[in-house]
Amino acid sequence: MVSTAIGVMSGTSLDGLDICYAQFEEKDSKWKFKIIKADTIPYSNAWENKLRNAIHLSAEELLELHSDYGFFLGETIKNFITKKSLQKIDLIASHGHTVFHRPSKKFTLQIGDGRAIKIVNQIPVIYDFRSQDVLLGGNGAPLVPIGDHHLFSAYDACINLGGFSNISLLKNGERIAFDICPVNIVLNHFALQLGKKYDEKGNIAQQGTINNIVLEKLNQLPFYQKLHPKSLGIEWCNAEIFPLLNKLSSEDALATITEHAALQISNIFNQFQVKKVLFTGGGSYNNFLIEKITAKTTSEIIIPDSLTIDFKEALIFAFMGVLRQNNINNVLSSTTGSKYDHCTGVIA
Repeated sequence: MVSTAIGVMSGTSLDGLDICYAQFEEKDSKWKFKIIKADTIPYSNAWENKLRNAIHLSAEELLELHSDYGFFLGETIKNFITKKSLQKIDLIASHGHTVFHRPSKKFTLQIGDGRAIKIVNQIPVIYDFRSQDVLLGGNGAPLVPIGDHHLFSAYDACINLGGFSNISLLKNGERIAFDICPVNIVLNHFALQLGKKYDEKGNIAQQGTINNIVLEKLNQLPFYQKLHPKSLGIEWCNAEIFPLLNKLSSEDALATITEHAALQISNIFNQFQVKKVLFTGGGSYNNFLIEKITAKTTSEIIIPDSLTIDFKEALIFAFMGVLRQNNINNVLSSTTGSKYDHCTGVIA
């Protein structure tokens, strides 16, 4: 079986829209993939502000944004298809942009109506990948481990350094996964205060001073004592992280959260005795953070090519769409905590 799909991912760090066109082939129950074309489309200031402030909108305003953002996604994908001269596309799989994530209350919301994407492109669209898992008692996250399991099984673990860091790995033959700690969602916040979209290579953090009192409070947050599966959202950062870091200068906040992330990530590697780990996501370019993690663990850290770093999540959502279209389970209960493995995604 050979399928081609476009995966579309908007991360919590709001650094742009990742679009990945890939081919997937299944042979003897093993999957292979090839990233054919990919691009990151930066958000305009207007769209970045709309998405950043979506959490504060009224219900009516949020529904309007859900529709508008769906058409924006549709047009952006259409431009990508034209620009890259793509011909055969079996489906588009869209993650949408997360506004609310409250699995304990049985809801999560990713805006960007998939039906609008379908109207613009006239290609089957699969969207809303998280809600069913939350209704089944799961965290609705992380979902990417299904791709790690089928496409990146050569590594003992895969870690994504995006808005949050999350990991998937095999434990006693079973795939487990969970969010570790915040990364870019906090780093970008304090970089913005200094007029930068992000802290390039961790250079600003390197100039700051770690506040050990705040660092200790961060490391003692109850989330880090919880057993997996577990996941994080912006609400948790607003309640637990920013009140501690806002007392510091932006430079010292960057230095402190970088040290905190390096400690939490290396702790997990050491706890699970990870030998070989694949790093992807924008945080993989943060040399200062990578150096700090490397110094705290014996795990072999693999930084792949830039296509894999930048588009692995979009690639895996495309893969999840292919699985959904073929009625194959695309969510692992062992990683999300839901009642059972299941096949999810709304088809437009």
